[in-house]
Amino acid sequence: MFEYAPAPESREIVDIKPSYGLFIGGEWVDSQGDTHHKTINPASEEVLAEVAWATEADVDRAVQAARTAFTTWSALPGSERAKYIFRIARIIQERSRELAILETLDNGKPIRESRDVDLPLVAAHFFYYAGWADKLGYAGFGPDPRPLGVAGQVIPWNFPLLMLAWKIAPALACGNTVVLKPAETTPLTALAFADICRQADLPPGVVNIVTGAGETGAALVNHPGVDKVAFTGSTEVGRMIARSVAGTGKKLSLELGGKAANIVFEDAALDQAVEGIVNGIFFNQGHVCCAGSRLLVQESVADEVLDALKRRLSTLRLGDPMDKNTDIGAINSAAQLAKIRELAEAGVNEGAERWSPACPIPERGFWFPPTVFTGVAQSHRIAREEIFGPVLSVLTFRTPAEAVEKANNTPYGLSAGIWTEKGSRILWMADRLRAGVVWANTFNRFDPTSPFGGYKESGYGREGGRHGLEAYLAV
Repeated sequence: MFEYAPAPESREIVDIKPSYGLFIGGEWVDSQGDTHHKTINPASEEVLAEVAWATEADVDRAVQAARTAFTTWSALPGSERAKYIFRIARIIQERSRELAILETLDNGKPIRESRDVDLPLVAAHFFYYAGWADKLGYAGFGPDPRPLGVAGQVIPWNFPLLMLAWKIAPALACGNTVVLKPAETTPLTALAFADICRQADLPPGVVNIVTGAGETGAALVNHPGVDKVAFTGSTEVGRMIARSVAGTGKKLSLELGGKAANIVFEDAALDQAVEGIVNGIFFNQGHVCCAGSRLLVQESVADEVLDALKRRLSTLRLGDPMDKNTDIGAINSAAQLAKIRELAEAGVNEGAERWSPACPIPERGFWFPPTVFTGVAQSHRIAREEIFGPVLSVLTFRTPAEAVEKANNTPYGLSAGIWTEKGSRILWMADRLRAGVVWANTFNRFDPTSPFGGYKESGYGREGGRHGLEAYLAV
């Protein structure tokens, strides 16, 4: 057998400044407050940089800059706006290695995922929406759809640069201007994107980046000069935002939590299904809103699937996210690690059986091994609450109708997966599953041309595809 040899990616290409201010009106400016936050590498707890947190006055400056820029940006022909967006996409491709390394350092995800999944999708979204900029009259929203104005966007820490692309690209294509707040634990790629905007000669004020915690996000969401609010994050915060914008006339889209069912039938290609199960829940350490965190497997093959799954998990490598061989990286923060541990303990206390492969845990950083729970009841917290970590709950079913009933027995409705050789069964199931995205014989596949979003407590509105334009147009 070949022995493992580390293959670390070099950090030399990345130039992280000791401190960062705010990006407002095309310029780097100091915050009017004196609060700063140290963003750290979750794999080593090394301080990467000090980032200013924006005050309410800073948010007001950013919104005013976006409002001023909106007059000229929205008046540009769509073909001219497209040139800027295309330019941004090309620069992202040119700087993709640098951005992937920065994402991994700040977020904790494996470099292989940042490099091979996140960055190609980021560039693809900007390329895709650049193509829509001069075709909005043919998107199905009327012959002359108009932009809304200033979009206030708040993004999460699990896919920092990709969530930025999902929101900024369609907003700019439709003629809106943007004030974006990245998550407090992962601001570095958003700040690098600000530099890309300058490199692309994007007009000042079209994109503004304000960093901070929940107070900064609340100031942005509640600002009277914001015409559209887009939020990706927890269902709890989504409820608060929905209440705060109710009656204001602001357009709102929410992409919230999930508790997806990954459903494996006895006739599925089981080796392929096992790979899909692993990708569905252990990709990005389970920090995925549409993660397949509930495995529903038909009773007749449950033992076979679990044995194969455990063998596969025993080959996963947990460790340095900068190592190209790493499969499982670091949990993003100490707070998230505490939440995962608390829910895992609840699973044990409620009677489920916990299993993890033998894997060494690094001494520093935030780590949680890939974990599988069997003997799970639908009433258990681990089967109902979003853990947002590498934890899989396994349940069984006998008939397709039972699988649908169990899959839909959740307050969420973001995604689901179906594994079977029968196309008729896929269509029958997809028609009955209350989920915004249903994958067939695959999982966690994304494309900028395809809409993404959920039902129930997973939010409303769609991002991606032609449907993603509607959120940024007065229709």
